[in-house]
Amino acid sequence: MNTIRSLLFTLWLYLSMPVYAIGLSPALLMPHRPAMGVIKLWARAVLFGLRHIAGVRVEVRGLEHRPEGGALVAAKHQGMLDVIAPFTFLHDPCFVMKKELMPLPFFGWFAWKTRMIPVDRAAHAKALKDMVRHTRQRIAEDARQVVIFPEGTRTRPGDEAAYKPGVAALYRDLDGPCVPVATNSGLHWPAKGYRRLPGTVVFEFLEPIPAGLSRAEFMRTLQARIEDASNRLIAESRAGR
Repeated sequence: MNTIRSLLFTLWLYLSMPVYAIGLSPALLMPHRPAMGVIKLWARAVLFGLRHIAGVRVEVRGLEHRPEGGALVAAKHQGMLDVIAPFTFLHDPCFVMKKELMPLPFFGWFAWKTRMIPVDRAAHAKALKDMVRHTRQRIAEDARQVVIFPEGTRTRPGDEAAYKPGVAALYRDLDGPCVPVATNSGLHWPAKGYRRLPGTVVFEFLEPIPAGLSRAEFMRTLQARIEDASNRLIAESRAGR
């Protein structure tokens, strides 16, 4: 039964993309807010299907730490859901993403329209400089919540994480707090394959890391908070099965 439900949800997911993108494509000619509204509607539709077809609920914790205005958010990354769900619980999220995703039909169009931050990882120093500049603008001028995945790629639940230095560069340059986010999403929406495992995905906002820490101290604190909290959520989910 779970296989059938997972396949039906996969169909729901991939059909929803062109339906929303084409059906609501006039939003690409409108200001930022209507285009962001399309993405938020689509994200809610995905989570609706995830719950009612695949049996996977999404819960958000630590809302007292959720930023409402401009902020740097560093989130654990275990799968595709980590890119979708934040559109349902952040006011105006802006993702740091691979430049290669921008030309993709539908997804890339709306990413471009809503001014996500593309990173050309082959450009090295220039890519880092551009990422810092764009992030500063999105936070200071547009009051957006810039979401970066410190690991740079998805990691399976329980795997050892390797945090990249890009998040430290943003933290140092912005001279403000950083809000960590933990999750157990990879247990229920794995990075590979079509299987969705019933249960509850939790995204938890953690206590913000204050400005002013040294680079080494910031990285140690960030990784410890995200990994400890994510492992706790994973253990909690496994114990409940």
